[in-house]
Amino acid sequence: MRQGNGSITHPSDLRFSAPKEYARALRAAHEATISGTPDPRLPASLIKSWQRSLALGINPDQHRPVHRHDVAEARSLSAGHRLAGVMPALSQLLADETVTGRHLLIVTDHEGEVLWRVGSRQALRLADSLEFVEGADWSESGVGTNAISEALVTGAPAQLFSAEHLVRTHHDWACTASPIRDPFTGEIVGVLDVSGPFESVTPDSLRLVRCGVRLAEELLKSAPTPDAGTRHRSQAADPGGRTARDCGTRSRLVLRLLGDSPSAAIDGGASRPLTVRRAEILALLASRGQGWSADELACEIHGDAGTGAAIRTEMHRIRSILGDVLEANPYRFSSTVDVVTDASVVAGHLRDGRVAEALAAYPAQLLTRSANLAVGFMRDELNVAMGASVRSSGDARLMLQWCMSDMGSADTATAAAAATLLGPGDPRWQLVGARMDRVDRELRA
Repeated sequence: MRQGNGSITHPSDLRFSAPKEYARALRAAHEATISGTPDPRLPASLIKSWQRSLALGINPDQHRPVHRHDVAEARSLSAGHRLAGVMPALSQLLADETVTGRHLLIVTDHEGEVLWRVGSRQALRLADSLEFVEGADWSESGVGTNAISEALVTGAPAQLFSAEHLVRTHHDWACTASPIRDPFTGEIVGVLDVSGPFESVTPDSLRLVRCGVRLAEELLKSAPTPDAGTRHRSQAADPGGRTARDCGTRSRLVLRLLGDSPSAAIDGGASRPLTVRRAEILALLASRGQGWSADELACEIHGDAGTGAAIRTEMHRIRSILGDVLEANPYRFSSTVDVVTDASVVAGHLRDGRVAEALAAYPAQLLTRSANLAVGFMRDELNVAMGASVRSSGDARLMLQWCMSDMGSADTATAAAAATLLGPGDPRWQLVGARMDRVDRELRA
């Protein structure tokens, strides 16, 4: 006998009446199927999900989820997400933060990245052991078959019990999930999940999750909607639904990559904040007109551990934020989009010999929060070019301005050139000398 969600059951429905016995039966079916002898009691849809996950490189024995962002960054992203406004109501309805609470309330974005976790300390610690944390990718490609991934793949509620999960470390858990949809467009905006030890699941778990989804979707009806321009800008501008490419017009993408708060704006619209990872990808795309293959970008962004699948996921997310600005095979900016970055503006001034303008347009180094090696090379290249151009200008005022900035504070060559021009009798030399002494002490420390 099978339940509506397609998982195997026994006549007495041991899932609820004897969960440990049911878990043992599922584990035996899992072992047989993974070993190459599919258990006939397992639904074909579940086996296909396992097969897709295995093909994506998911290891049933030791797989850990992909982390799209660190926890702090994911929490920062969640603050601006559409579902942030419904979280208090969902927490009140479904969360259990008492000392004895056993289950977690999880809400992900539309691609399965965990944005919120609410539960007791005990439940959170158990989730930590599985890296079931903010920023972790709980989609099929991120961690294999689970209730969240099934909800995303099927677009319907899903409940997975014990060894219905592909990864063995998840076999002590039961998870119930359902998509949350935009009440106006029907698009999935996130997934609501309730997870905990398999003994904690009840016949009401699926009903409660469905109630939570209905509550969230009702609240979204009265919540501010995202700027339509980021999703369907050209359709909004043209009632006929023609795109900018169809109309022969060009879009303008402005990327702010200098400093620690990268952002993007299309056609003068609202500025959209970017995560460091997406800003790194966009910076690399802007640096090379011929484009990048997914594998090349994966190596540049993630090193030897990078995969093309991870890059394709990020590209999909970039398109969801900025619209149709990218082409694939290779990845590059669309030929219908004019791309301007604040870093390219600075470089353009330097190429044309407008050193004062370049310095005025250079408030901070490129992506200061990025530790990526390729971005670091671009950052150093621009900074070194600025210092060399300032020295070549022969303008002591510009040299002083550069040396007193954060970007030029360690440029002892320019400081020495300024000192030579000013001479010891110029009071401004004292500022330069003090700066050089401080840098020298820091280097020797």
